[in-house]
Amino acid sequence: MTTFQEARAFLLHNRTDYETAVKGFRWPDPVPFNWALDWFDAELAANADSKDRPALWIVDAAQDRQTKLSFGALSRRSNQVANFLRAQGLKRGDHLLLLLGNVVPLWETMLAAIKLGVVVIPATTLLTADELRDRLDRGKAKAVVAAQDQVAKFASLGADNIVRIVVGEASDGWLSYDDAARASESFAADGPTNADDPMLLYFTSGTTAKPKLVRHSQRSYPVGHLSTMYWIGLKPGDVHLNISSPGWAKHAWSCFFAPWNAGATVFVVNQPRFDAKGLLATIGRCGVT
Repeated sequence: MTTFQEARAFLLHNRTDYETAVKGFRWPDPVPFNWALDWFDAELAANADSKDRPALWIVDAAQDRQTKLSFGALSRRSNQVANFLRAQGLKRGDHLLLLLGNVVPLWETMLAAIKLGVVVIPATTLLTADELRDRLDRGKAKAVVAAQDQVAKFASLGADNIVRIVVGEASDGWLSYDDAARASESFAADGPTNADDPMLLYFTSGTTAKPKLVRHSQRSYPVGHLSTMYWIGLKPGDVHLNISSPGWAKHAWSCFFAPWNAGATVFVVNQPRFDAKGLLATIGRCGVT
């Protein structure tokens, strides 16, 4: 039997030997496996060599500030969010609409949802109220975690029957995400996570027709993006920048699973408007690999 850890180690060992990697690679067996608990927590956040390394590094160009969180810190904080979501009645198989930009709660909520077995519907903050209604209805969302600047869009949606959590300034009828900081830092799963259990629901871009729902399992993205880790060439300790926006699948590929499969740092630069010279200067100053 091949485990996730063994498959990852093989790809890292043969990072520059493509022929050997292709010939000898074996996908991990489809056994019960919760990537956030059995890999992120049990390996990255618990290992003395990696627990204090930066897992997430966000640079806000407009405010001239940065935020760094280690693997250990993100493990504890996502446990708190998982316990907070559980306290609101969310359980395995429920759907959660995630409507955030590149802010720390996005990564905390993703990890927390995986731990709970809650299915995440990532969405771009550019959606209109009508587009949000469609995602709530067809996505069968039981909860939403949204930035404060998204709250007004929900006023006409009749979404009072779902759990609404706001990141940022408090709003009437919305729970404050900040309350998660009072939850326990210890988390216990309610049972095993099966390989074919759902993890993500993505709406396609809908360029020629109405967006379609695409479901990904607990195996397809976490395990599947070992291939992206190898393709990019990531290794432990790297600092990886990907400029895709939240809500798009590439953001999960390369701002979540591929870097953390490798044990690398997810590096994000938030700019009010895209500024190539500023981005290049930040890449050089921060040592992006």
